[in-house]
Amino acid sequence: MSEAVFAHRMQFAFTVMFHYLFPILTMGLGFFIAWYSTLHLVTKDKRYLDAAQFWAKIFAINFALGVVTGIPLEFEFGTNWSRFSSFGGGVFGQMLPLEGVYAFFLESGFLGMFLAGERRVGRTLHWLSGMGVAFGSLLSGYFIVATNAWMQHPVGYELDPSGGVRLTSFWAVLLNPYAGWEYAHTINGSLLAAAFVIGGVGAFYLLSNRHLEFARLSVKTAVIAGVILALTQLFPTGDLNGASVVQYQPTKLAAMEGLFQTQKGAPLAIIGMPDTGNEDLIDPIYVPDFLSFLAYGNIHATVDGLAKYSKDLWPPVELTYYSYHIMVGLGTIFIAEMLMGLFLLWRRKLYSSRWFLWMLMLTVPFPYIANEAGWVVSEVGRQPWLVYGLLMTPAGTSTNVAAGETVFTMMGFAGIYAMLSILFLFLVARLIHQGPDKSTPAAG
Repeated sequence: MSEAVFAHRMQFAFTVMFHYLFPILTMGLGFFIAWYSTLHLVTKDKRYLDAAQFWAKIFAINFALGVVTGIPLEFEFGTNWSRFSSFGGGVFGQMLPLEGVYAFFLESGFLGMFLAGERRVGRTLHWLSGMGVAFGSLLSGYFIVATNAWMQHPVGYELDPSGGVRLTSFWAVLLNPYAGWEYAHTINGSLLAAAFVIGGVGAFYLLSNRHLEFARLSVKTAVIAGVILALTQLFPTGDLNGASVVQYQPTKLAAMEGLFQTQKGAPLAIIGMPDTGNEDLIDPIYVPDFLSFLAYGNIHATVDGLAKYSKDLWPPVELTYYSYHIMVGLGTIFIAEMLMGLFLLWRRKLYSSRWFLWMLMLTVPFPYIANEAGWVVSEVGRQPWLVYGLLMTPAGTSTNVAAGETVFTMMGFAGIYAMLSILFLFLVARLIHQGPDKSTPAAG
């Protein structure tokens, strides 16, 4: 791999992973805003309105930073990945504008209406605007995931004489079989992250003895939603998204599991360290036959190992393997933590168990890590392909942008993103300090 290609990949990885920190919460939080708005409409309980308004303010800051950090990605397609843009423009030119025109404007328009408040727009319109915020954020995510799914499993296209891709069926791309469960898994992960953020802020208020009604509502919401979402992140969304990998990308599956040799009744590696030189796992702990069962529903099924394929077609095995196991390991912890919270809620000890509240507050960053790790598996595990089976990564880069130029601009992005991070944390911390109702004094 040339220095320029490596630099282009590192810059895009850095900018897209930083950007994705914000859509994670945006896609998840919109649903809870709509949920609280609906509860307020039905019950007329002001607690739900206060919760919806508070989280809408957090949503707005998060949304704004997501927009700002997403802009450089658009430019990078033209500067660092011009051949990729030329190759796939027939597809991307249809899908990505839809994300901007329909989802972005829908989301931002309804958000402004929601933030205007119930007194200005009326109860019903205020509720509808909350639903619009949720729908816009979820729709925005689908267009992006459907575009990515086309890179994972290209459909609805033909190659034109110039070697580029011409779209033959918009609906085939939009309804790509790879997109459905990838989207469900992505959104479920975002919802889970939002549940942890809501629970973490509620736990902070309970530990601080402030805004106690809001805090109890937040922690209860987080635990009940968290149990459901943590379990559904494993099955069905995770399991069926994995089935797409089994069907369409067998090398990714082998790298995720550190499976070098084709095996009948393949074991599932719980832990281990992949050694690509010797094509083996170091110090593994296996569950016998379980990978065959997960992949094909048959403990005697044969699972292809990496050795079956040319090494030129292997993804970066270590990064794919460790990212996958980080994601799965954290997901297991989330299930255990939320089940523990549900038990405490049943025993009526949830709000007084300070050890659990501390745990809930301190684990807020980990769903972000799990979401990012999942996308590392998805994108790094697809390598060496930009568009699976059609375009390799080096063939998609720009030929007239030197490695030094890319490194220089990446340093600039790092500085700007550091300032944006400080601004984001300051604004969110200020909102949390003020609380859902600035007129309500802190208890104690």
